[in-house]
Amino acid sequence: MDAPPARKLVVVVDDDRTLRTMVRQALEAKGYDVAEAGDGLQASELFEKLTRPPALLICDVMMPSMDGFGLAKLVRTKKELSGMPIIFLTAKTSALDVVKGIQAGARHYVTKPFSVKELLAKVEKSIG
Repeated sequence: MDAPPARKLVVVVDDDRTLRTMVRQALEAKGYDVAEAGDGLQASELFEKLTRPPALLICDVMMPSMDGFGLAKLVRTKKELSGMPIIFLTAKTSALDVVKGIQAGARHYVTKPFSVKELLAKVEKSIG
């Protein structure tokens, strides 16, 4: 009998603990494992400690210590993370911000307030 497939790991980075909890619960209900960080600096430390590569990064843009764009640039420099899809989940809604997010490597750019259903659809589209 084959072992069940490993659950995909999603890293959620946002300085709003309530939002992280909501996103984590929605992802776990869909069968994903979730790791959380409160800002880009915490996330960069988390990536060093993970025992398996994450399948996806969901990241806010405006955070203390290191913002989402900085974290995305850092992720792209690490060989084991460079191909990981990124979804920005942010209140920055201008067309310039969206373009900056896509240029920073985002697969999707979701603006707050957001629909959990829409976010989950983009997660599915990004990593299945």
